[in-house]
Amino acid sequence: MNIPANPSRFVLALAASAALSLSACSPGEVDYGEPPLAGADIGGDFELTNKNGETVRWSDFEGQYRIVYFGFAYCPDICPTDMQRTAQALSTFTKNAPDLAAKIQPIFITIDPERDTPEVVGEFASAFSDDLLGLTGTPEQISDAAGKFRVFYARGEESEAGGYLMDHSRIVYLFGPQGEPLATLPADRNADAVAQELAKWVR
Repeated sequence: MNIPANPSRFVLALAASAALSLSACSPGEVDYGEPPLAGADIGGDFELTNKNGETVRWSDFEGQYRIVYFGFAYCPDICPTDMQRTAQALSTFTKNAPDLAAKIQPIFITIDPERDTPEVVGEFASAFSDDLLGLTGTPEQISDAAGKFRVFYARGEESEAGGYLMDHSRIVYLFGPQGEPLATLPADRNADAVAQELAKWVR
Protein backbone atom coordinates (compact mmCIF):
# COMPACT_ATOMS: atom_id res chain seq x y z
CA MET A 1 0.00 0.00 0.00
CA ASN A 2 1.40 3.40 -0.96
CA ILE A 3 1.83 5.98 1.78
CA PRO A 4 0.51 9.47 0.90
CA ALA A 5 3.39 11.88 0.35
CA ASN A 6 1.45 14.66 2.05
CA PRO A 7 -0.78 13.36 4.87
CA SER A 8 -2.29 16.78 5.51
CA ARG A 9 -3.44 17.14 1.90
CA PHE A 10 -4.89 13.64 2.02
CA VAL A 11 -6.92 14.17 5.18
CA LEU A 12 -8.07 17.62 4.06
CA ALA A 13 -9.48 16.08 0.90
CA LEU A 14 -11.19 13.37 2.90
CA ALA A 15 -12.69 15.83 5.36
CA ALA A 16 -13.93 18.11 2.58
CA SER A 17 -15.54 15.27 0.65
CA ALA A 18 -17.90 14.21 3.44
CA ALA A 19 -21.23 15.95 3.98
CA LEU A 20 -22.50 16.62 7.45
CA SER A 21 -25.81 14.80 7.80
CA LEU A 22 -26.09 14.21 11.51
CA SER A 23 -29.23 13.82 13.52
CA ALA A 24 -29.86 16.06 16.49
CA CYS A 25 -28.56 14.75 19.75
CA SER A 26 -29.08 16.85 22.83
CA PRO A 27 -28.08 15.98 26.38
CA GLY A 28 -31.12 14.93 28.37
CA GLU A 29 -32.04 14.26 31.94
CA VAL A 30 -31.87 10.47 31.58
CA ASP A 31 -29.84 8.69 34.24
CA TYR A 32 -27.54 6.30 32.38
CA GLY A 33 -26.03 4.95 35.56
CA GLU A 34 -22.33 4.45 35.98
CA PRO A 35 -20.10 5.09 32.94
CA PRO A 36 -18.83 1.90 31.25
CA LEU A 37 -15.17 2.58 32.09
CA ALA A 38 -15.73 3.83 35.64
CA GLY A 39 -12.88 2.66 37.87
CA ALA A 40 -10.75 1.35 34.98
CA ASP A 41 -6.98 1.80 35.19
CA ILE A 42 -6.70 3.81 31.97
CA GLY A 43 -4.87 7.10 31.50
CA GLY A 44 -2.29 8.99 33.47
CA ASP A 45 0.11 11.88 33.26
CA PHE A 46 2.26 12.30 30.20
CA GLU A 47 4.71 14.86 28.86
CA LEU A 48 4.36 15.42 25.12
CA THR A 49 4.85 18.18 22.55
CA ASN A 50 2.34 20.25 20.59
CA LYS A 51 2.70 21.81 17.11
CA ASN A 52 4.55 24.80 18.56
CA GLY A 53 7.14 22.65 20.31
CA GLU A 54 5.61 23.39 23.71
CA THR A 55 5.38 20.77 26.45
CA VAL A 56 1.87 19.50 27.17
CA ARG A 57 0.93 17.41 30.21
CA TRP A 58 -2.22 15.45 31.05
CA SER A 59 -2.64 17.60 34.14
CA ASP A 60 -2.95 20.69 31.90
CA PHE A 61 -6.52 19.61 31.13
CA GLU A 62 -7.73 19.43 34.72
CA GLY A 63 -11.42 20.36 34.84
CA GLN A 64 -12.02 19.46 31.18
CA TYR A 65 -13.55 16.41 29.55
CA ARG A 66 -11.02 14.85 27.19
CA ILE A 67 -11.37 12.81 24.02
CA VAL A 68 -8.17 10.87 23.36
CA TYR A 69 -7.16 8.94 20.24
CA PHE A 70 -3.81 7.35 19.38
CA GLY A 71 -3.00 7.11 15.67
CA PHE A 72 -0.58 8.42 13.04
CA ALA A 73 -0.71 11.13 10.41
CA TYR A 74 0.40 8.90 7.52
CA CYS A 75 -2.49 6.49 8.17
CA PRO A 76 -4.26 6.04 4.81
CA ASP A 77 -7.78 5.33 6.05
CA ILE A 78 -8.74 4.41 9.62
CA CYS A 79 -7.25 7.34 11.54
CA PRO A 80 -8.62 10.03 9.21
CA THR A 81 -12.03 8.36 9.26
CA ASP A 82 -12.14 8.15 13.07
CA MET A 83 -11.00 11.75 13.47
CA GLN A 84 -13.46 13.00 10.87
CA ARG A 85 -16.39 11.29 12.60
CA THR A 86 -15.26 12.54 15.99
CA ALA A 87 -14.95 16.12 14.70
CA GLN A 88 -18.41 15.91 13.10
CA ALA A 89 -19.87 14.58 16.34
CA LEU A 90 -18.33 17.44 18.30
CA SER A 91 -19.75 19.92 15.80
CA THR A 92 -23.24 18.48 16.31
CA PHE A 93 -22.82 18.37 20.08
CA THR A 94 -21.68 22.00 20.05
CA LYS A 95 -24.82 23.09 18.21
CA ASN A 96 -27.05 21.31 20.72
CA ALA A 97 -25.11 22.01 23.92
CA PRO A 98 -22.50 24.76 23.38
CA ASP A 99 -21.82 25.25 27.10
CA LEU A 100 -21.09 21.55 27.61
CA ALA A 101 -19.09 21.26 24.39
CA ALA A 102 -16.83 24.07 25.58
CA LYS A 103 -15.70 21.74 28.38
CA ILE A 104 -14.34 19.12 25.94
CA GLN A 105 -10.74 18.97 24.68
CA PRO A 106 -10.15 16.49 21.81
CA ILE A 107 -6.58 15.14 21.65
CA PHE A 108 -4.74 13.19 18.94
CA ILE A 109 -1.52 11.46 20.03
CA THR A 110 0.79 9.96 17.42
CA ILE A 111 2.24 6.47 17.74
CA ASP A 112 4.70 7.24 14.92
CA PRO A 113 7.02 9.90 16.36
CA GLU A 114 9.72 9.12 13.78
CA ARG A 115 7.67 10.77 11.03
CA ASP A 116 5.05 12.73 12.98
CA THR A 117 6.93 15.85 13.94
CA PRO A 118 5.18 18.67 15.82
CA GLU A 119 4.47 20.36 12.48
CA VAL A 120 3.02 17.19 10.93
CA VAL A 121 0.69 16.35 13.84
CA GLY A 122 -0.37 19.99 13.95
CA GLU A 123 -1.33 19.95 10.27
CA PHE A 124 -3.08 16.61 10.65
CA ALA A 125 -5.16 17.78 13.61
CA SER A 126 -6.11 21.11 12.06
CA ALA A 127 -7.42 19.31 8.96
CA PHE A 128 -10.34 18.14 11.09
CA SER A 129 -10.86 20.84 13.69
CA ASP A 130 -9.15 23.91 15.06
CA ASP A 131 -9.93 22.48 18.50
CA LEU A 132 -8.22 19.13 17.94
CA LEU A 133 -4.84 19.12 19.69
CA GLY A 134 -2.12 17.08 17.99
CA LEU A 135 0.69 15.77 20.18
CA THR A 136 3.97 13.98 19.55
CA GLY A 137 7.12 13.26 21.55
CA THR A 138 10.19 11.09 21.77
CA PRO A 139 9.75 7.34 21.21
CA GLU A 140 10.14 6.88 24.97
CA GLN A 141 7.45 9.47 25.76
CA ILE A 142 5.04 7.95 23.27
CA SER A 143 5.65 4.46 24.64
CA ASP A 144 5.02 5.67 28.19
CA ALA A 145 1.77 7.42 27.23
CA ALA A 146 0.49 4.49 25.16
CA GLY A 147 1.15 2.12 28.04
CA LYS A 148 -0.81 4.26 30.49
CA PHE A 149 -3.72 4.49 28.07
CA ARG A 150 -3.65 0.76 27.33
CA VAL A 151 -2.94 1.29 23.64
CA PHE A 152 -1.11 -1.27 21.50
CA TYR A 153 1.03 -0.17 18.57
CA ALA A 154 3.78 -1.63 16.43
CA ARG A 155 5.60 -0.67 13.26
CA GLY A 156 4.52 -2.69 10.24
CA GLU A 157 6.72 -4.16 7.55
CA GLU A 158 8.43 -1.75 5.19
CA SER A 159 7.12 -1.66 1.64
CA GLU A 160 9.23 -1.89 -1.49
CA ALA A 161 8.87 1.87 -1.86
CA GLY A 162 10.41 2.35 1.58
CA GLY A 163 7.28 3.42 3.46
CA TYR A 164 5.54 1.64 6.31
CA LEU A 165 2.27 1.56 8.19
CA MET A 166 1.63 1.30 11.92
CA ASP A 167 -0.52 -1.32 13.61
CA HIS A 168 -2.39 0.09 16.59
CA SER A 169 -5.46 -0.12 18.78
CA ARG A 170 -8.53 1.63 17.41
CA ILE A 171 -10.01 3.28 20.51
CA VAL A 172 -11.53 6.71 21.03
CA TYR A 173 -11.59 7.36 24.78
CA LEU A 174 -13.72 9.85 26.70
CA PHE A 175 -12.33 11.02 30.04
CA GLY A 176 -13.97 13.13 32.71
CA PRO A 177 -12.89 16.46 34.29
CA GLN A 178 -10.58 14.73 36.78
CA GLY A 179 -9.01 12.58 34.08
CA GLU A 180 -11.16 9.59 34.97
CA PRO A 181 -12.08 7.17 32.15
CA LEU A 182 -15.77 7.31 31.27
CA ALA A 183 -16.45 5.50 28.00
CA THR A 184 -15.23 4.66 24.52
CA LEU A 185 -16.75 6.58 21.63
CA PRO A 186 -18.04 4.51 18.66
CA ALA A 187 -16.20 6.29 15.86
CA ASP A 188 -16.03 2.94 14.08
CA ARG A 189 -19.81 3.28 13.54
CA ASN A 190 -20.63 6.88 12.63
CA ALA A 191 -20.65 10.46 13.91
CA ASP A 192 -24.24 10.23 15.14
CA ALA A 193 -23.31 7.39 17.47
CA VAL A 194 -20.37 9.40 18.84
CA ALA A 195 -22.57 12.47 19.45
CA GLN A 196 -25.14 10.32 21.25
CA GLU A 197 -22.47 8.85 23.51
CA LEU A 198 -21.14 12.31 24.35
CA ALA A 199 -24.64 13.39 25.32
CA LYS A 200 -24.80 10.57 27.86
CA TRP A 201 -21.68 11.43 29.84
CA VAL A 202 -20.76 15.09 29.36
CA ARG A 203 -22.65 17.04 32.05
